Amino acid sequence: MVSTINWKDSKVSILDQTKLPHEVIYIDCTNYLTVVDCIKRLSIRGAPAIGIAAAMGVAIGCQDIHASNFEEFIKELQPVYKALVDSRPTAVNIQWAVNRMDAMLLKNRDKTILELKELTIKESQDILEEDIRINRQIGEWGAQFIKDGDIILTHCNAGSLATGGYGTATAPIRVAHEQGKIIHVIADETRPILQGARLTAWELMQDNIPVTLITDNTAGALMKKGEINLCIVGTDRTVKNGDVANKIGTYSVAVLASVHNIPFYVAAPISSIDFNLTHGDQIPIEERCPEEVTNISGICPIAPVDVMVKNIAFDVTPAKYITAIITEKGAFKPTDLHILSDKSIDFTKYRIM
Repeated sequence: MVSTINWKDSKVSILDQTKLPHEVIYIDCTNYLTVVDCIKRLSIRGAPAIGIAAAMGVAIGCQDIHASNFEEFIKELQPVYKALVDSRPTAVNIQWAVNRMDAMLLKNRDKTILELKELTIKESQDILEEDIRINRQIGEWGAQFIKDGDIILTHCNAGSLATGGYGTATAPIRVAHEQGKIIHVIADETRPILQGARLTAWELMQDNIPVTLITDNTAGALMKKGEINLCIVGTDRTVKNGDVANKIGTYSVAVLASVHNIPFYVAAPISSIDFNLTHGDQIPIEERCPEEVTNISGICPIAPVDVMVKNIAFDVTPAKYITAIITEKGAFKPTDLHILSDKSIDFTKYRIM
């Protein structure tokens, strides 16, 4: 699998996904503002991946701080935190990563400034490595729902490119493939940025996993013909009642799956679950520039000049349309998701669905 993000030679190295599938180019970020720009421009995207980027953004932002004590150090970090959190509002992973980095620093406030800077680098690396391990666990839980011969629909890109590696929605697919199951993936193109066409199809082909690309409005026809057995998508934010925010068009796929009695699964690392929100209507939904809709890849106009555009980046799928939410702790019915916030439960003994 191609590496999405790494800390290398005192820089944050980010795969520029806007160039895929035609070019594999890495951006070397030497300061946190370049990391913020990469997140905003979708050079790196996907909730887990931008969470990792945020952690590394904090780490690289620390390196330019010249403070004589802990209080000054934390004060100078506040603009770094804010710029990262404000870069994309819907995915909760950025705030989660910034909170984790801040908590780690507060826990080590007795250390020297140099030691604190080194600790931020280590913590960001730990977040990257944990993400890869968590994705694998999601895959192992999710593969149980995939049978030999299944055709699986996915929307947008929740693969290795959207994470530290291995993917969330693609993790069960990868594990099932490794188990020797004969499977086939149907990838929605995912307008307007075409993450399914440019990214999901490309990365699955790199790993020799059979994939067919379709236009977004083809999914219903294939479901009606019985040519899709299950759906697996990722999530940018899931809330306490099991509602899920994901790439625009996910809600449509979920409703179609419900009408055709097709299981609809969501792969959600616990870091993407926001237990502070109780309902999907509370999730902030990002709107992006009109040019993403009126142009293809920013260079090929496809709409009348000055046409009005509404470019909603995400939609919310109500819990009632979701068969199960697959986490690193197990697969849960949306109505049971709140259990994950209970720190007293031993999930090695908990009976999952």
